[in-house]
Amino acid sequence: MNLVAVDWGTSSLRVARIDGEGAVVEERRSPRGILGVPAGAFPAVLRESCGDWLDLPGALCLISGMAGSRQGWQEAPYCPCPAGFDELARALAWIAPGKIALVPGLSVDFLGTPDVLRGEEVQVFGAMDLLQLRDGVFVLPGTHCKWVRVAEGRVLNFATFMSGEVYGLLRQHSILARSLPAEDGALDEAAFLRGVRHAQQARSILHGAFSTRTLALFDRLPQPALPSYLSGLVIGDELRTHALHGLDVVLIGSPALTERYALALRGLGCEARRLGSEATWRGHWSLARQLGNRP
Repeated sequence: MNLVAVDWGTSSLRVARIDGEGAVVEERRSPRGILGVPAGAFPAVLRESCGDWLDLPGALCLISGMAGSRQGWQEAPYCPCPAGFDELARALAWIAPGKIALVPGLSVDFLGTPDVLRGEEVQVFGAMDLLQLRDGVFVLPGTHCKWVRVAEGRVLNFATFMSGEVYGLLRQHSILARSLPAEDGALDEAAFLRGVRHAQQARSILHGAFSTRTLALFDRLPQPALPSYLSGLVIGDELRTHALHGLDVVLIGSPALTERYALALRGLGCEARRLGSEATWRGHWSLARQLGNRP
């Protein structure tokens, strides 16, 4: 197998060449996310990024992420949950049959309202394969954090939390910004955990967030520690909605973000395992294996 795995996001493009054993032979990165690709230019950008790999004998290219959205190369309709490898493989949107395919995202309906993820499904399936898990909770922190529940090797449901975006809005555009330093600085673990604990007690970010201002007003927390405290409040409020004891929890994402979530979870008595980009590439490889005979 010569697998060309493509993770094509909004602002960046990552590609990897993966051998038949699942090992990453080479990785490349580009700033050509979908927002920087003119209409009709996706084939050219892909070939510019990894055309030499696409020309290898038996090359298969699987593209996950926002390239399959309405703003991307071509829309790959969402695959409804519950969904496993079989459903995902059957729902691939083939650009060139047997050669290049877009991986669909997943959708779920909760109380009559849809929720979606696109790209994270590959990371979850990759983490399942790497850790040999068929059940658990997979958390993917980011601007929009995804909580994915898996049972018997299939994604049952998931939920999106706008935690990263809310932090940014509070940090830059609310009254709290006047109390906070210009830069976040290094994580202050004590202040962060204080925010996590306060979120459990305040039981609403709308109430708890104001404590960032009052702690500064009464000199109960030094200014450099305030961004860490606010981060703890936002993440703590997110964690407050989940019952996690007794479950396998896996964090997938950048080291800086997964470190914060692991610290917050540990503060609440829950241990979690952490994975990074290896989950993405393993997910592509596992999906390629699932395809068997190509169309």
